[in-house]
Amino acid sequence: MNLGIYGFGPVNRRQWLVVDLGVSFAGPDVPGVDLIMPDVRFLEKQRENIVGLVLTHGHEDHVGALVDLWPRLGCPVYTTPFTAALAEARRLGEPGAPKIPFHVVPSGGRVTIGPFDVEFVPVAHSIPDSHALALRTPLGLFVHTGDWKIDPTPVVGNVTDPARFTALGEEGVRAIICDSTNATRDGVSPSEVDVGAVLTEIIRNARNRVAVTTFASNVARIRSVAEAAHANGREVVLVGRAMERVITVAREQGLLNGLPAFRSVEAYGYLPRDKVVAILTGSQGEPRAALARIADDDHPEIALSPGDTVIFSSRTIPGNERAVNRIINALILDGVEVVTDRNALIHVSGHPRRGEMEQMYGWLRPEISVPVHGEPLHLSEHADLARRMGVKHVVRLVDGDLVRLASSDASLGPEVVDELPVGRLLKDGHVLIDSADRAIQERRRLSVSGIISVAVAMTAKGELAGDPVIDLSGLPEFDSRGKEIGEVIEVAVLDCLDGLPKPRRRDPDAVSESLTRAVRGAVNAVWGKKPLCHVLVITV
Repeated sequence: MNLGIYGFGPVNRRQWLVVDLGVSFAGPDVPGVDLIMPDVRFLEKQRENIVGLVLTHGHEDHVGALVDLWPRLGCPVYTTPFTAALAEARRLGEPGAPKIPFHVVPSGGRVTIGPFDVEFVPVAHSIPDSHALALRTPLGLFVHTGDWKIDPTPVVGNVTDPARFTALGEEGVRAIICDSTNATRDGVSPSEVDVGAVLTEIIRNARNRVAVTTFASNVARIRSVAEAAHANGREVVLVGRAMERVITVAREQGLLNGLPAFRSVEAYGYLPRDKVVAILTGSQGEPRAALARIADDDHPEIALSPGDTVIFSSRTIPGNERAVNRIINALILDGVEVVTDRNALIHVSGHPRRGEMEQMYGWLRPEISVPVHGEPLHLSEHADLARRMGVKHVVRLVDGDLVRLASSDASLGPEVVDELPVGRLLKDGHVLIDSADRAIQERRRLSVSGIISVAVAMTAKGELAGDPVIDLSGLPEFDSRGKEIGEVIEVAVLDCLDGLPKPRRRDPDAVSESLTRAVRGAVNAVWGKKPLCHVLVITV
């Protein structure tokens, strides 16, 4: 969930450049929520001082919040062609999405945005059109790497050019703000072309259908799969709306030139089992994606049979292991052969390992290192690496820290000078809510202890006008002694009403409050949990 800001100028006249505006994917701790977005309250207050938003590349964790949060910023957006086209395609897929003013800059191009001279420096990554940013200011040159790796043969997309980064280093780099994702891994990453060779071999040896699941945005991997399929006389069928959207943009941008058109999902059932390769969404176990529906035998057009092969050409994002393993187990039980990165080189990361990071530091020779984009372990390992590479100042940040990287007063070194408000917004259906919203707290409680609904009708004299109506959701039917919990609740309701003084029985609010306490207490006594309890009192 990437969102960085760079400020230039004194506090009362500071201008801000925003870099990326991404999402994170929700877990079971926020029931009913799909996406998490950064809280931009600070930037909303600074809206008039924002000179622009720059997008480094098209991954969801860098651009996924654009449609929802851009209206709160209202600034021009600068990015390169494929990223702009992909973001626009996503925008058009959102009903009622705002028109966003994209300023398209060529790869390698430079643009002046307020006090910042921004150069889009091409880098290799797992999506085309990825760029580092060389930010030139009157106080020096700062390099924001974005997501990157070193791959001389990336199949599709940019290479990270040593000569260009060496030239930046010779110009003099004040600070590098650098990706830390793989800072715990030694060596250098394998190349995308190596993955293509392994995929070709696996598909050659497959007896029946082959299905490959990968990130929809990984155009290089999709091209590698398609080339492997055609090398083995197989047709490619594309499955999943996200995949179709990316491929449409990639075709328009010329990134799939030379490849035959992919077949639609309707063709799948008519192709011989040994003549098809399906490329699917769902590599992270998403329950509504194509692969999960196939594993559950719930897809209207796609099915797999014993002897077919599924290739997980992706890395399981931490937190998604259970969902992915559920699908793998279901496929294996159906007799499908499953290949993952545990037993074949079918995926390479888009982020630099330690050997690549050392090369980048050698090219740029920065005065300051600011590790970003990683968990605390990754940031710590990155900081240690930077020190070993001889970087003079290493600044460790947490979300919200505002660090001074340069000053007109040469005696002032880099340090954290302020703490800005940060938080999370949750995409709940069609609305954005705060992570502390009462709805989320109640859903967590519901998931643990259920809910009891009680309706009672009272006369104007405070007498019960009929039997209470009780409904239970998420509670066991019987207590430990075999007694129905519904019966326990009914007894608690009647005993509570009998014990209330007549003046309180004529007050609906007092009756509701008393019944809530009585019901929760009675259930806790026999179950050991206090569920939510809603009481409706009707006066007749």
